[in-house]
Amino acid sequence: MNAIELCSVSAAYGPYRALDAVSLAVPDGAVVGLVGPNGAGKSTVARVCAGLVAPSAGQLLVGGEDLTGAPPWRIARAGVASVPEGRGVFARMTVAENLELSFGRWLGRGAVPEAIERTYARFPMLAERRRQRAGTLSGGQQRLLSLAKVLGDAPRIVVADELSLGLAPAAVDDVYGQLAALHDEGTALLVIEQQTDRVLSLADRAVVLDRGTVVYDGAPEGAGPQLARVLGVATG
Repeated sequence: MNAIELCSVSAAYGPYRALDAVSLAVPDGAVVGLVGPNGAGKSTVARVCAGLVAPSAGQLLVGGEDLTGAPPWRIARAGVASVPEGRGVFARMTVAENLELSFGRWLGRGAVPEAIERTYARFPMLAERRRQRAGTLSGGQQRLLSLAKVLGDAPRIVVADELSLGLAPAAVDDVYGQLAALHDEGTALLVIEQQTDRVLSLADRAVVLDRGTVVYDGAPEGAGPQLARVLGVATG
């Protein structure tokens, strides 16, 4: 079964059509890398998956259930954990307060302590900095916190948008190490990235998006030439 699937999804911001009949699927436990040039519509795919943008046409299926146009909380409770572009943390709050707020919102207060302990076991760095304000963490640490905030209840799929953006190579290694660990545990991943080498080395399948349409969907090794074509980069 597919963890998440977009079926001929179109989406627009006012008169601007960001996606045009996009179809892609992430099977349970699989990793799909979504790549493409700036402005291709990659982040709009992430927002549709999270329920932040409603499709103007087509369907969003989560575990086979039609959740087209459903609010974000319902999509999250169906098992979709969304890590948006950017740091995604409350800078003035501590690490612990960020986790408590996020887990309480989605899981309910009673489940928060156990979820936090699981998170500290997975991210020892966050346990060490639990009383530190999130805004004083390094960029890589903030991205790990933004990822940790959505992992309190073993999601079916993680949709990660540009996790490596602006990070030093060592921080990117840490982030991708956590993604690989999630994959090993059976969580499906839809990873949207500009650093194509990193995501394609992790992915089972690659999708190339250009101008709001899918121009390639197949093995990761086949994505490079197609991506070079849409970027206008000579190969060979």
